[in-house]
Amino acid sequence: MAAKQYTEEEVAKHNKEGDLWVTIDSKVYDLSKFANLHPGGPNVLYADGVAGQDATQVFFGLHRLEVLHRPQYARLQIGTIVGQESVIKPLAPGEVSKVPYAEPTWLADGFKSAYYTEGHRKFHKAVRTFFMEVVYPAAIQCEENGKRIPQEVVDKMASEVNMIAMRLGPGKHLKGRMSQLPLLMPTAHSIELLFKLIINTELARFGTRGFVDGLLNGAVIGVPPILNFGSPELQARVVPEVLSGKKFLALAISEAFAGSDVGGLQTTAVRDGDFWVVTGTKKWITNGTFADYFTTGCKTETGFTVILIERGDNLETKAIKTSYSPTAGTAFVTFDKVRVPVGNTLGAVGNGMSVILTNFNHERWMLICTALAAQRVVVEECMKWASQRMVFGKPLTSQAVIRSKLAAMISRVEAAQNWLENITHQMNNMNYAETSSKLAGPIALLKSFVTKSGAETATDASQVFGGRALTVTGMGKVIENYHRTVMFDAILAGAEDVLADLGVRQAVKRMSGNQHKL
Repeated sequence: MAAKQYTEEEVAKHNKEGDLWVTIDSKVYDLSKFANLHPGGPNVLYADGVAGQDATQVFFGLHRLEVLHRPQYARLQIGTIVGQESVIKPLAPGEVSKVPYAEPTWLADGFKSAYYTEGHRKFHKAVRTFFMEVVYPAAIQCEENGKRIPQEVVDKMASEVNMIAMRLGPGKHLKGRMSQLPLLMPTAHSIELLFKLIINTELARFGTRGFVDGLLNGAVIGVPPILNFGSPELQARVVPEVLSGKKFLALAISEAFAGSDVGGLQTTAVRDGDFWVVTGTKKWITNGTFADYFTTGCKTETGFTVILIERGDNLETKAIKTSYSPTAGTAFVTFDKVRVPVGNTLGAVGNGMSVILTNFNHERWMLICTALAAQRVVVEECMKWASQRMVFGKPLTSQAVIRSKLAAMISRVEAAQNWLENITHQMNNMNYAETSSKLAGPIALLKSFVTKSGAETATDASQVFGGRALTVTGMGKVIENYHRTVMFDAILAGAEDVLADLGVRQAVKRMSGNQHKL
């Protein structure tokens, strides 16, 4: 049934207690019964420029568009204004934002790219559509209630679009799964890292930092050591059930005793016949509270060794309270003489450092993707808010100091985006050994740059939003979440100062002989 239409003059007559209408973006709302339930009190609604008037500017100075779409408020709409059409609309699933710098350049109208093809663009649209329709509702819910990602969402990710497998990027794990990929990739025939970059970018756009880690990031960083160093028997048993979403996995390296010093880990594995007996603790383990498997770093008689440990007797996990949502499953893990088959050893005994170091490039690159995408969301939020927020009778963008902050934010994300795409292109054209030897330093430097930039952007964005940046709901909720959690990116997968130093040390190491002297 078509919505009833009213003139502005008709709406203006309903401007008193018990008979209160307002117009927001051409839609007419009857607030007569709602006024006394308004969180800010009824007097706010009886103010000049609100009761019986077009309150669009007033509303969007206080609320996000999503408020109007909540069922309890949407049902208050009684019609529309004659001759007017709504101009403020949410993006449709898969649609690209029109806000400048809200998207990477390759997605913007009229721009070209040396890296991306039409196949990437179709893939991007399909991924964004799937995430917005299937994953986003769960992200919002889990970020608030702290619960693990719903199994039905995991099942859809695994069975409908093979998202868990695709998040690992190219490799043998995709064998036998390619038949499902055309659901998301109508023109592509393989998964290379630009596709994975797209996936990581899209999942970070929700503004829900805890959920990003809770979206099985433990498996993304914990499965590669199994694929690269596990026995065929171990791979055949574990990998399919993880990629199908039936079992969950976490990477268990960090300890309270060691931090970034991987060589200083204290968890021990002692050989007892055909078993390892593992004793020790791990801390800050992403997805640990709900993991079924743990890719674990241990000390043995012959050196550092990585072992896949299955949850069972004498393995206990305890949730760690952090500044982001418990939905990430961050855990303290205790191994109390856990018996593990020797066949679960990943790589040669004593060669665990190589196993972990080769995995760090992959983990750090993934974190760069998500950290940068989250920053770009902040840029979009600030661009929109600075354009609609009125101060002294003018939008915030009329203030030179605000424009300066926006310029700094934009410059940081654009610089990092170009650096990231260049490194990703190199990774696509190098084998595993070349990537490890040539790109470990650049990846470390880029991660340090992105996370330092993120902290600066968080501060600038908080100033743009003012007091709203301090509240977990409302206009500034994305900024509050980002500011509160941005330091996770600076610490996870290697502290930013340690990585900056690593990048320079690797560069110095590659300089040899007199040919580099002045």
